[in-house]
Amino acid sequence: MNETTICILALVLLLALFLTGIELGFAMALIGFAGFAYLNGFQAAMNLLGGDVFESLTNYGYTVFPLFMLMGQIGLNAGIAERLYGSANKFIGHIPGGLAMATVIGAASFKAICGSSTATAATFASVAIPEMDRYNYDKRLSTGIVATVGTLGCMIPPSVVLILYGIITEQSIGKLFLAGIIPGLLISLFFIFIIYGWAKMDPKIAPLSERSTWKARIRTLPEIVWVLIVFCLVVGGIMTGYFTPSEAAGVGCFALLILSVTRRDMTFKTYIKSVAETLNIAGMILMIIAGSAILGHFMAVTNVPQKLADWVITLPLNRYMILVIICLIYELGGSFIDDMPFMVLATPIFFPAVLKLGFDPIWFGILIAIIVAIGVVIPPVAVCVFVVKNITGVPIGQIYKGVTPFLLSLFLVWALLFFLPGLALWLPSLFYTS
Repeated sequence: MNETTICILALVLLLALFLTGIELGFAMALIGFAGFAYLNGFQAAMNLLGGDVFESLTNYGYTVFPLFMLMGQIGLNAGIAERLYGSANKFIGHIPGGLAMATVIGAASFKAICGSSTATAATFASVAIPEMDRYNYDKRLSTGIVATVGTLGCMIPPSVVLILYGIITEQSIGKLFLAGIIPGLLISLFFIFIIYGWAKMDPKIAPLSERSTWKARIRTLPEIVWVLIVFCLVVGGIMTGYFTPSEAAGVGCFALLILSVTRRDMTFKTYIKSVAETLNIAGMILMIIAGSAILGHFMAVTNVPQKLADWVITLPLNRYMILVIICLIYELGGSFIDDMPFMVLATPIFFPAVLKLGFDPIWFGILIAIIVAIGVVIPPVAVCVFVVKNITGVPIGQIYKGVTPFLLSLFLVWALLFFLPGLALWLPSLFYTS
């Protein structure tokens, strides 16, 4: 067998392993090791295995994952998400669909310190849905918006998806963070428009709540201000080049910890809980990176990514049509396994083709981030939907009825980005001249 055939068979076997339920990182490492050993010998494969795992676990740049994860878990366990939701509720809870809108605003604010989509969905399923139940909101709206706001984590910094993409493609994480801000805010804005329109057309779906006094509203403003300060410190430090992403994550984590301790929101027990949860998530991500590195070295030996790039650019299609096909592959691939791991698998394969077609890698990264966002709420691997279902006990079919209108926002923003790349590239162009 030639090297191309071996690589194709290896990828087919990898997909088969995914269906068995084996962890993605271990599956990629196993296939990459076996394929490299077949082509270059067992000893060479052992050296590759040891080197890639050691590099993944000791690389200073990868400390960005546990630090940003810890920042998010501290914010989660310190009750910051609940207070952000409460603040938004004070301001807009009395308008049609106001509680659902407050969920969007609270989640968007919380995403400024937490990069996990599932953590956001879980938090607001526990906080926002009971409040909406108290005012007899329709379950379709309450569960649908909570399941969907988790998608904001793929776009709004600090996004784990964008960090992974930046590491895989060696692109600036600072640029990616900036590029994700406007699309993330657009998605939030469209969510709010849909909620308002839905509530106006069917007032029974979102009964009005009481209006808060301005005194009560102003009293909650510090909750937003503190999060905004931490966000500006982290993202602003990266944008100005004052911090590396890892340093910014460390500074943000420390700032949030000090804030939580001084306000007596964080005990030693909740801190230990935050660290344990962080290690669990970060360990999974680092294993995925190690596995993808081993698999990537195997594919590099077969030269399949380069051959695929050369073949793609010769297709008798417009380059934008080719890009649409690549994006569809990402979405379909995410139907068999979780979308973020599939992004880790597919990006080294398709990224050379994207560059050869002349597309901006930062813009492409944002397009892929939106595809991952769509993937976390559509079947069969709809992680955020399953989280909401497990917490609330609402049938999945009913949740999907609520998710469907908000999916339109994600597809619309993807289309806007496709035709107007400046929506993603404008902010990076202001802070980066090259």
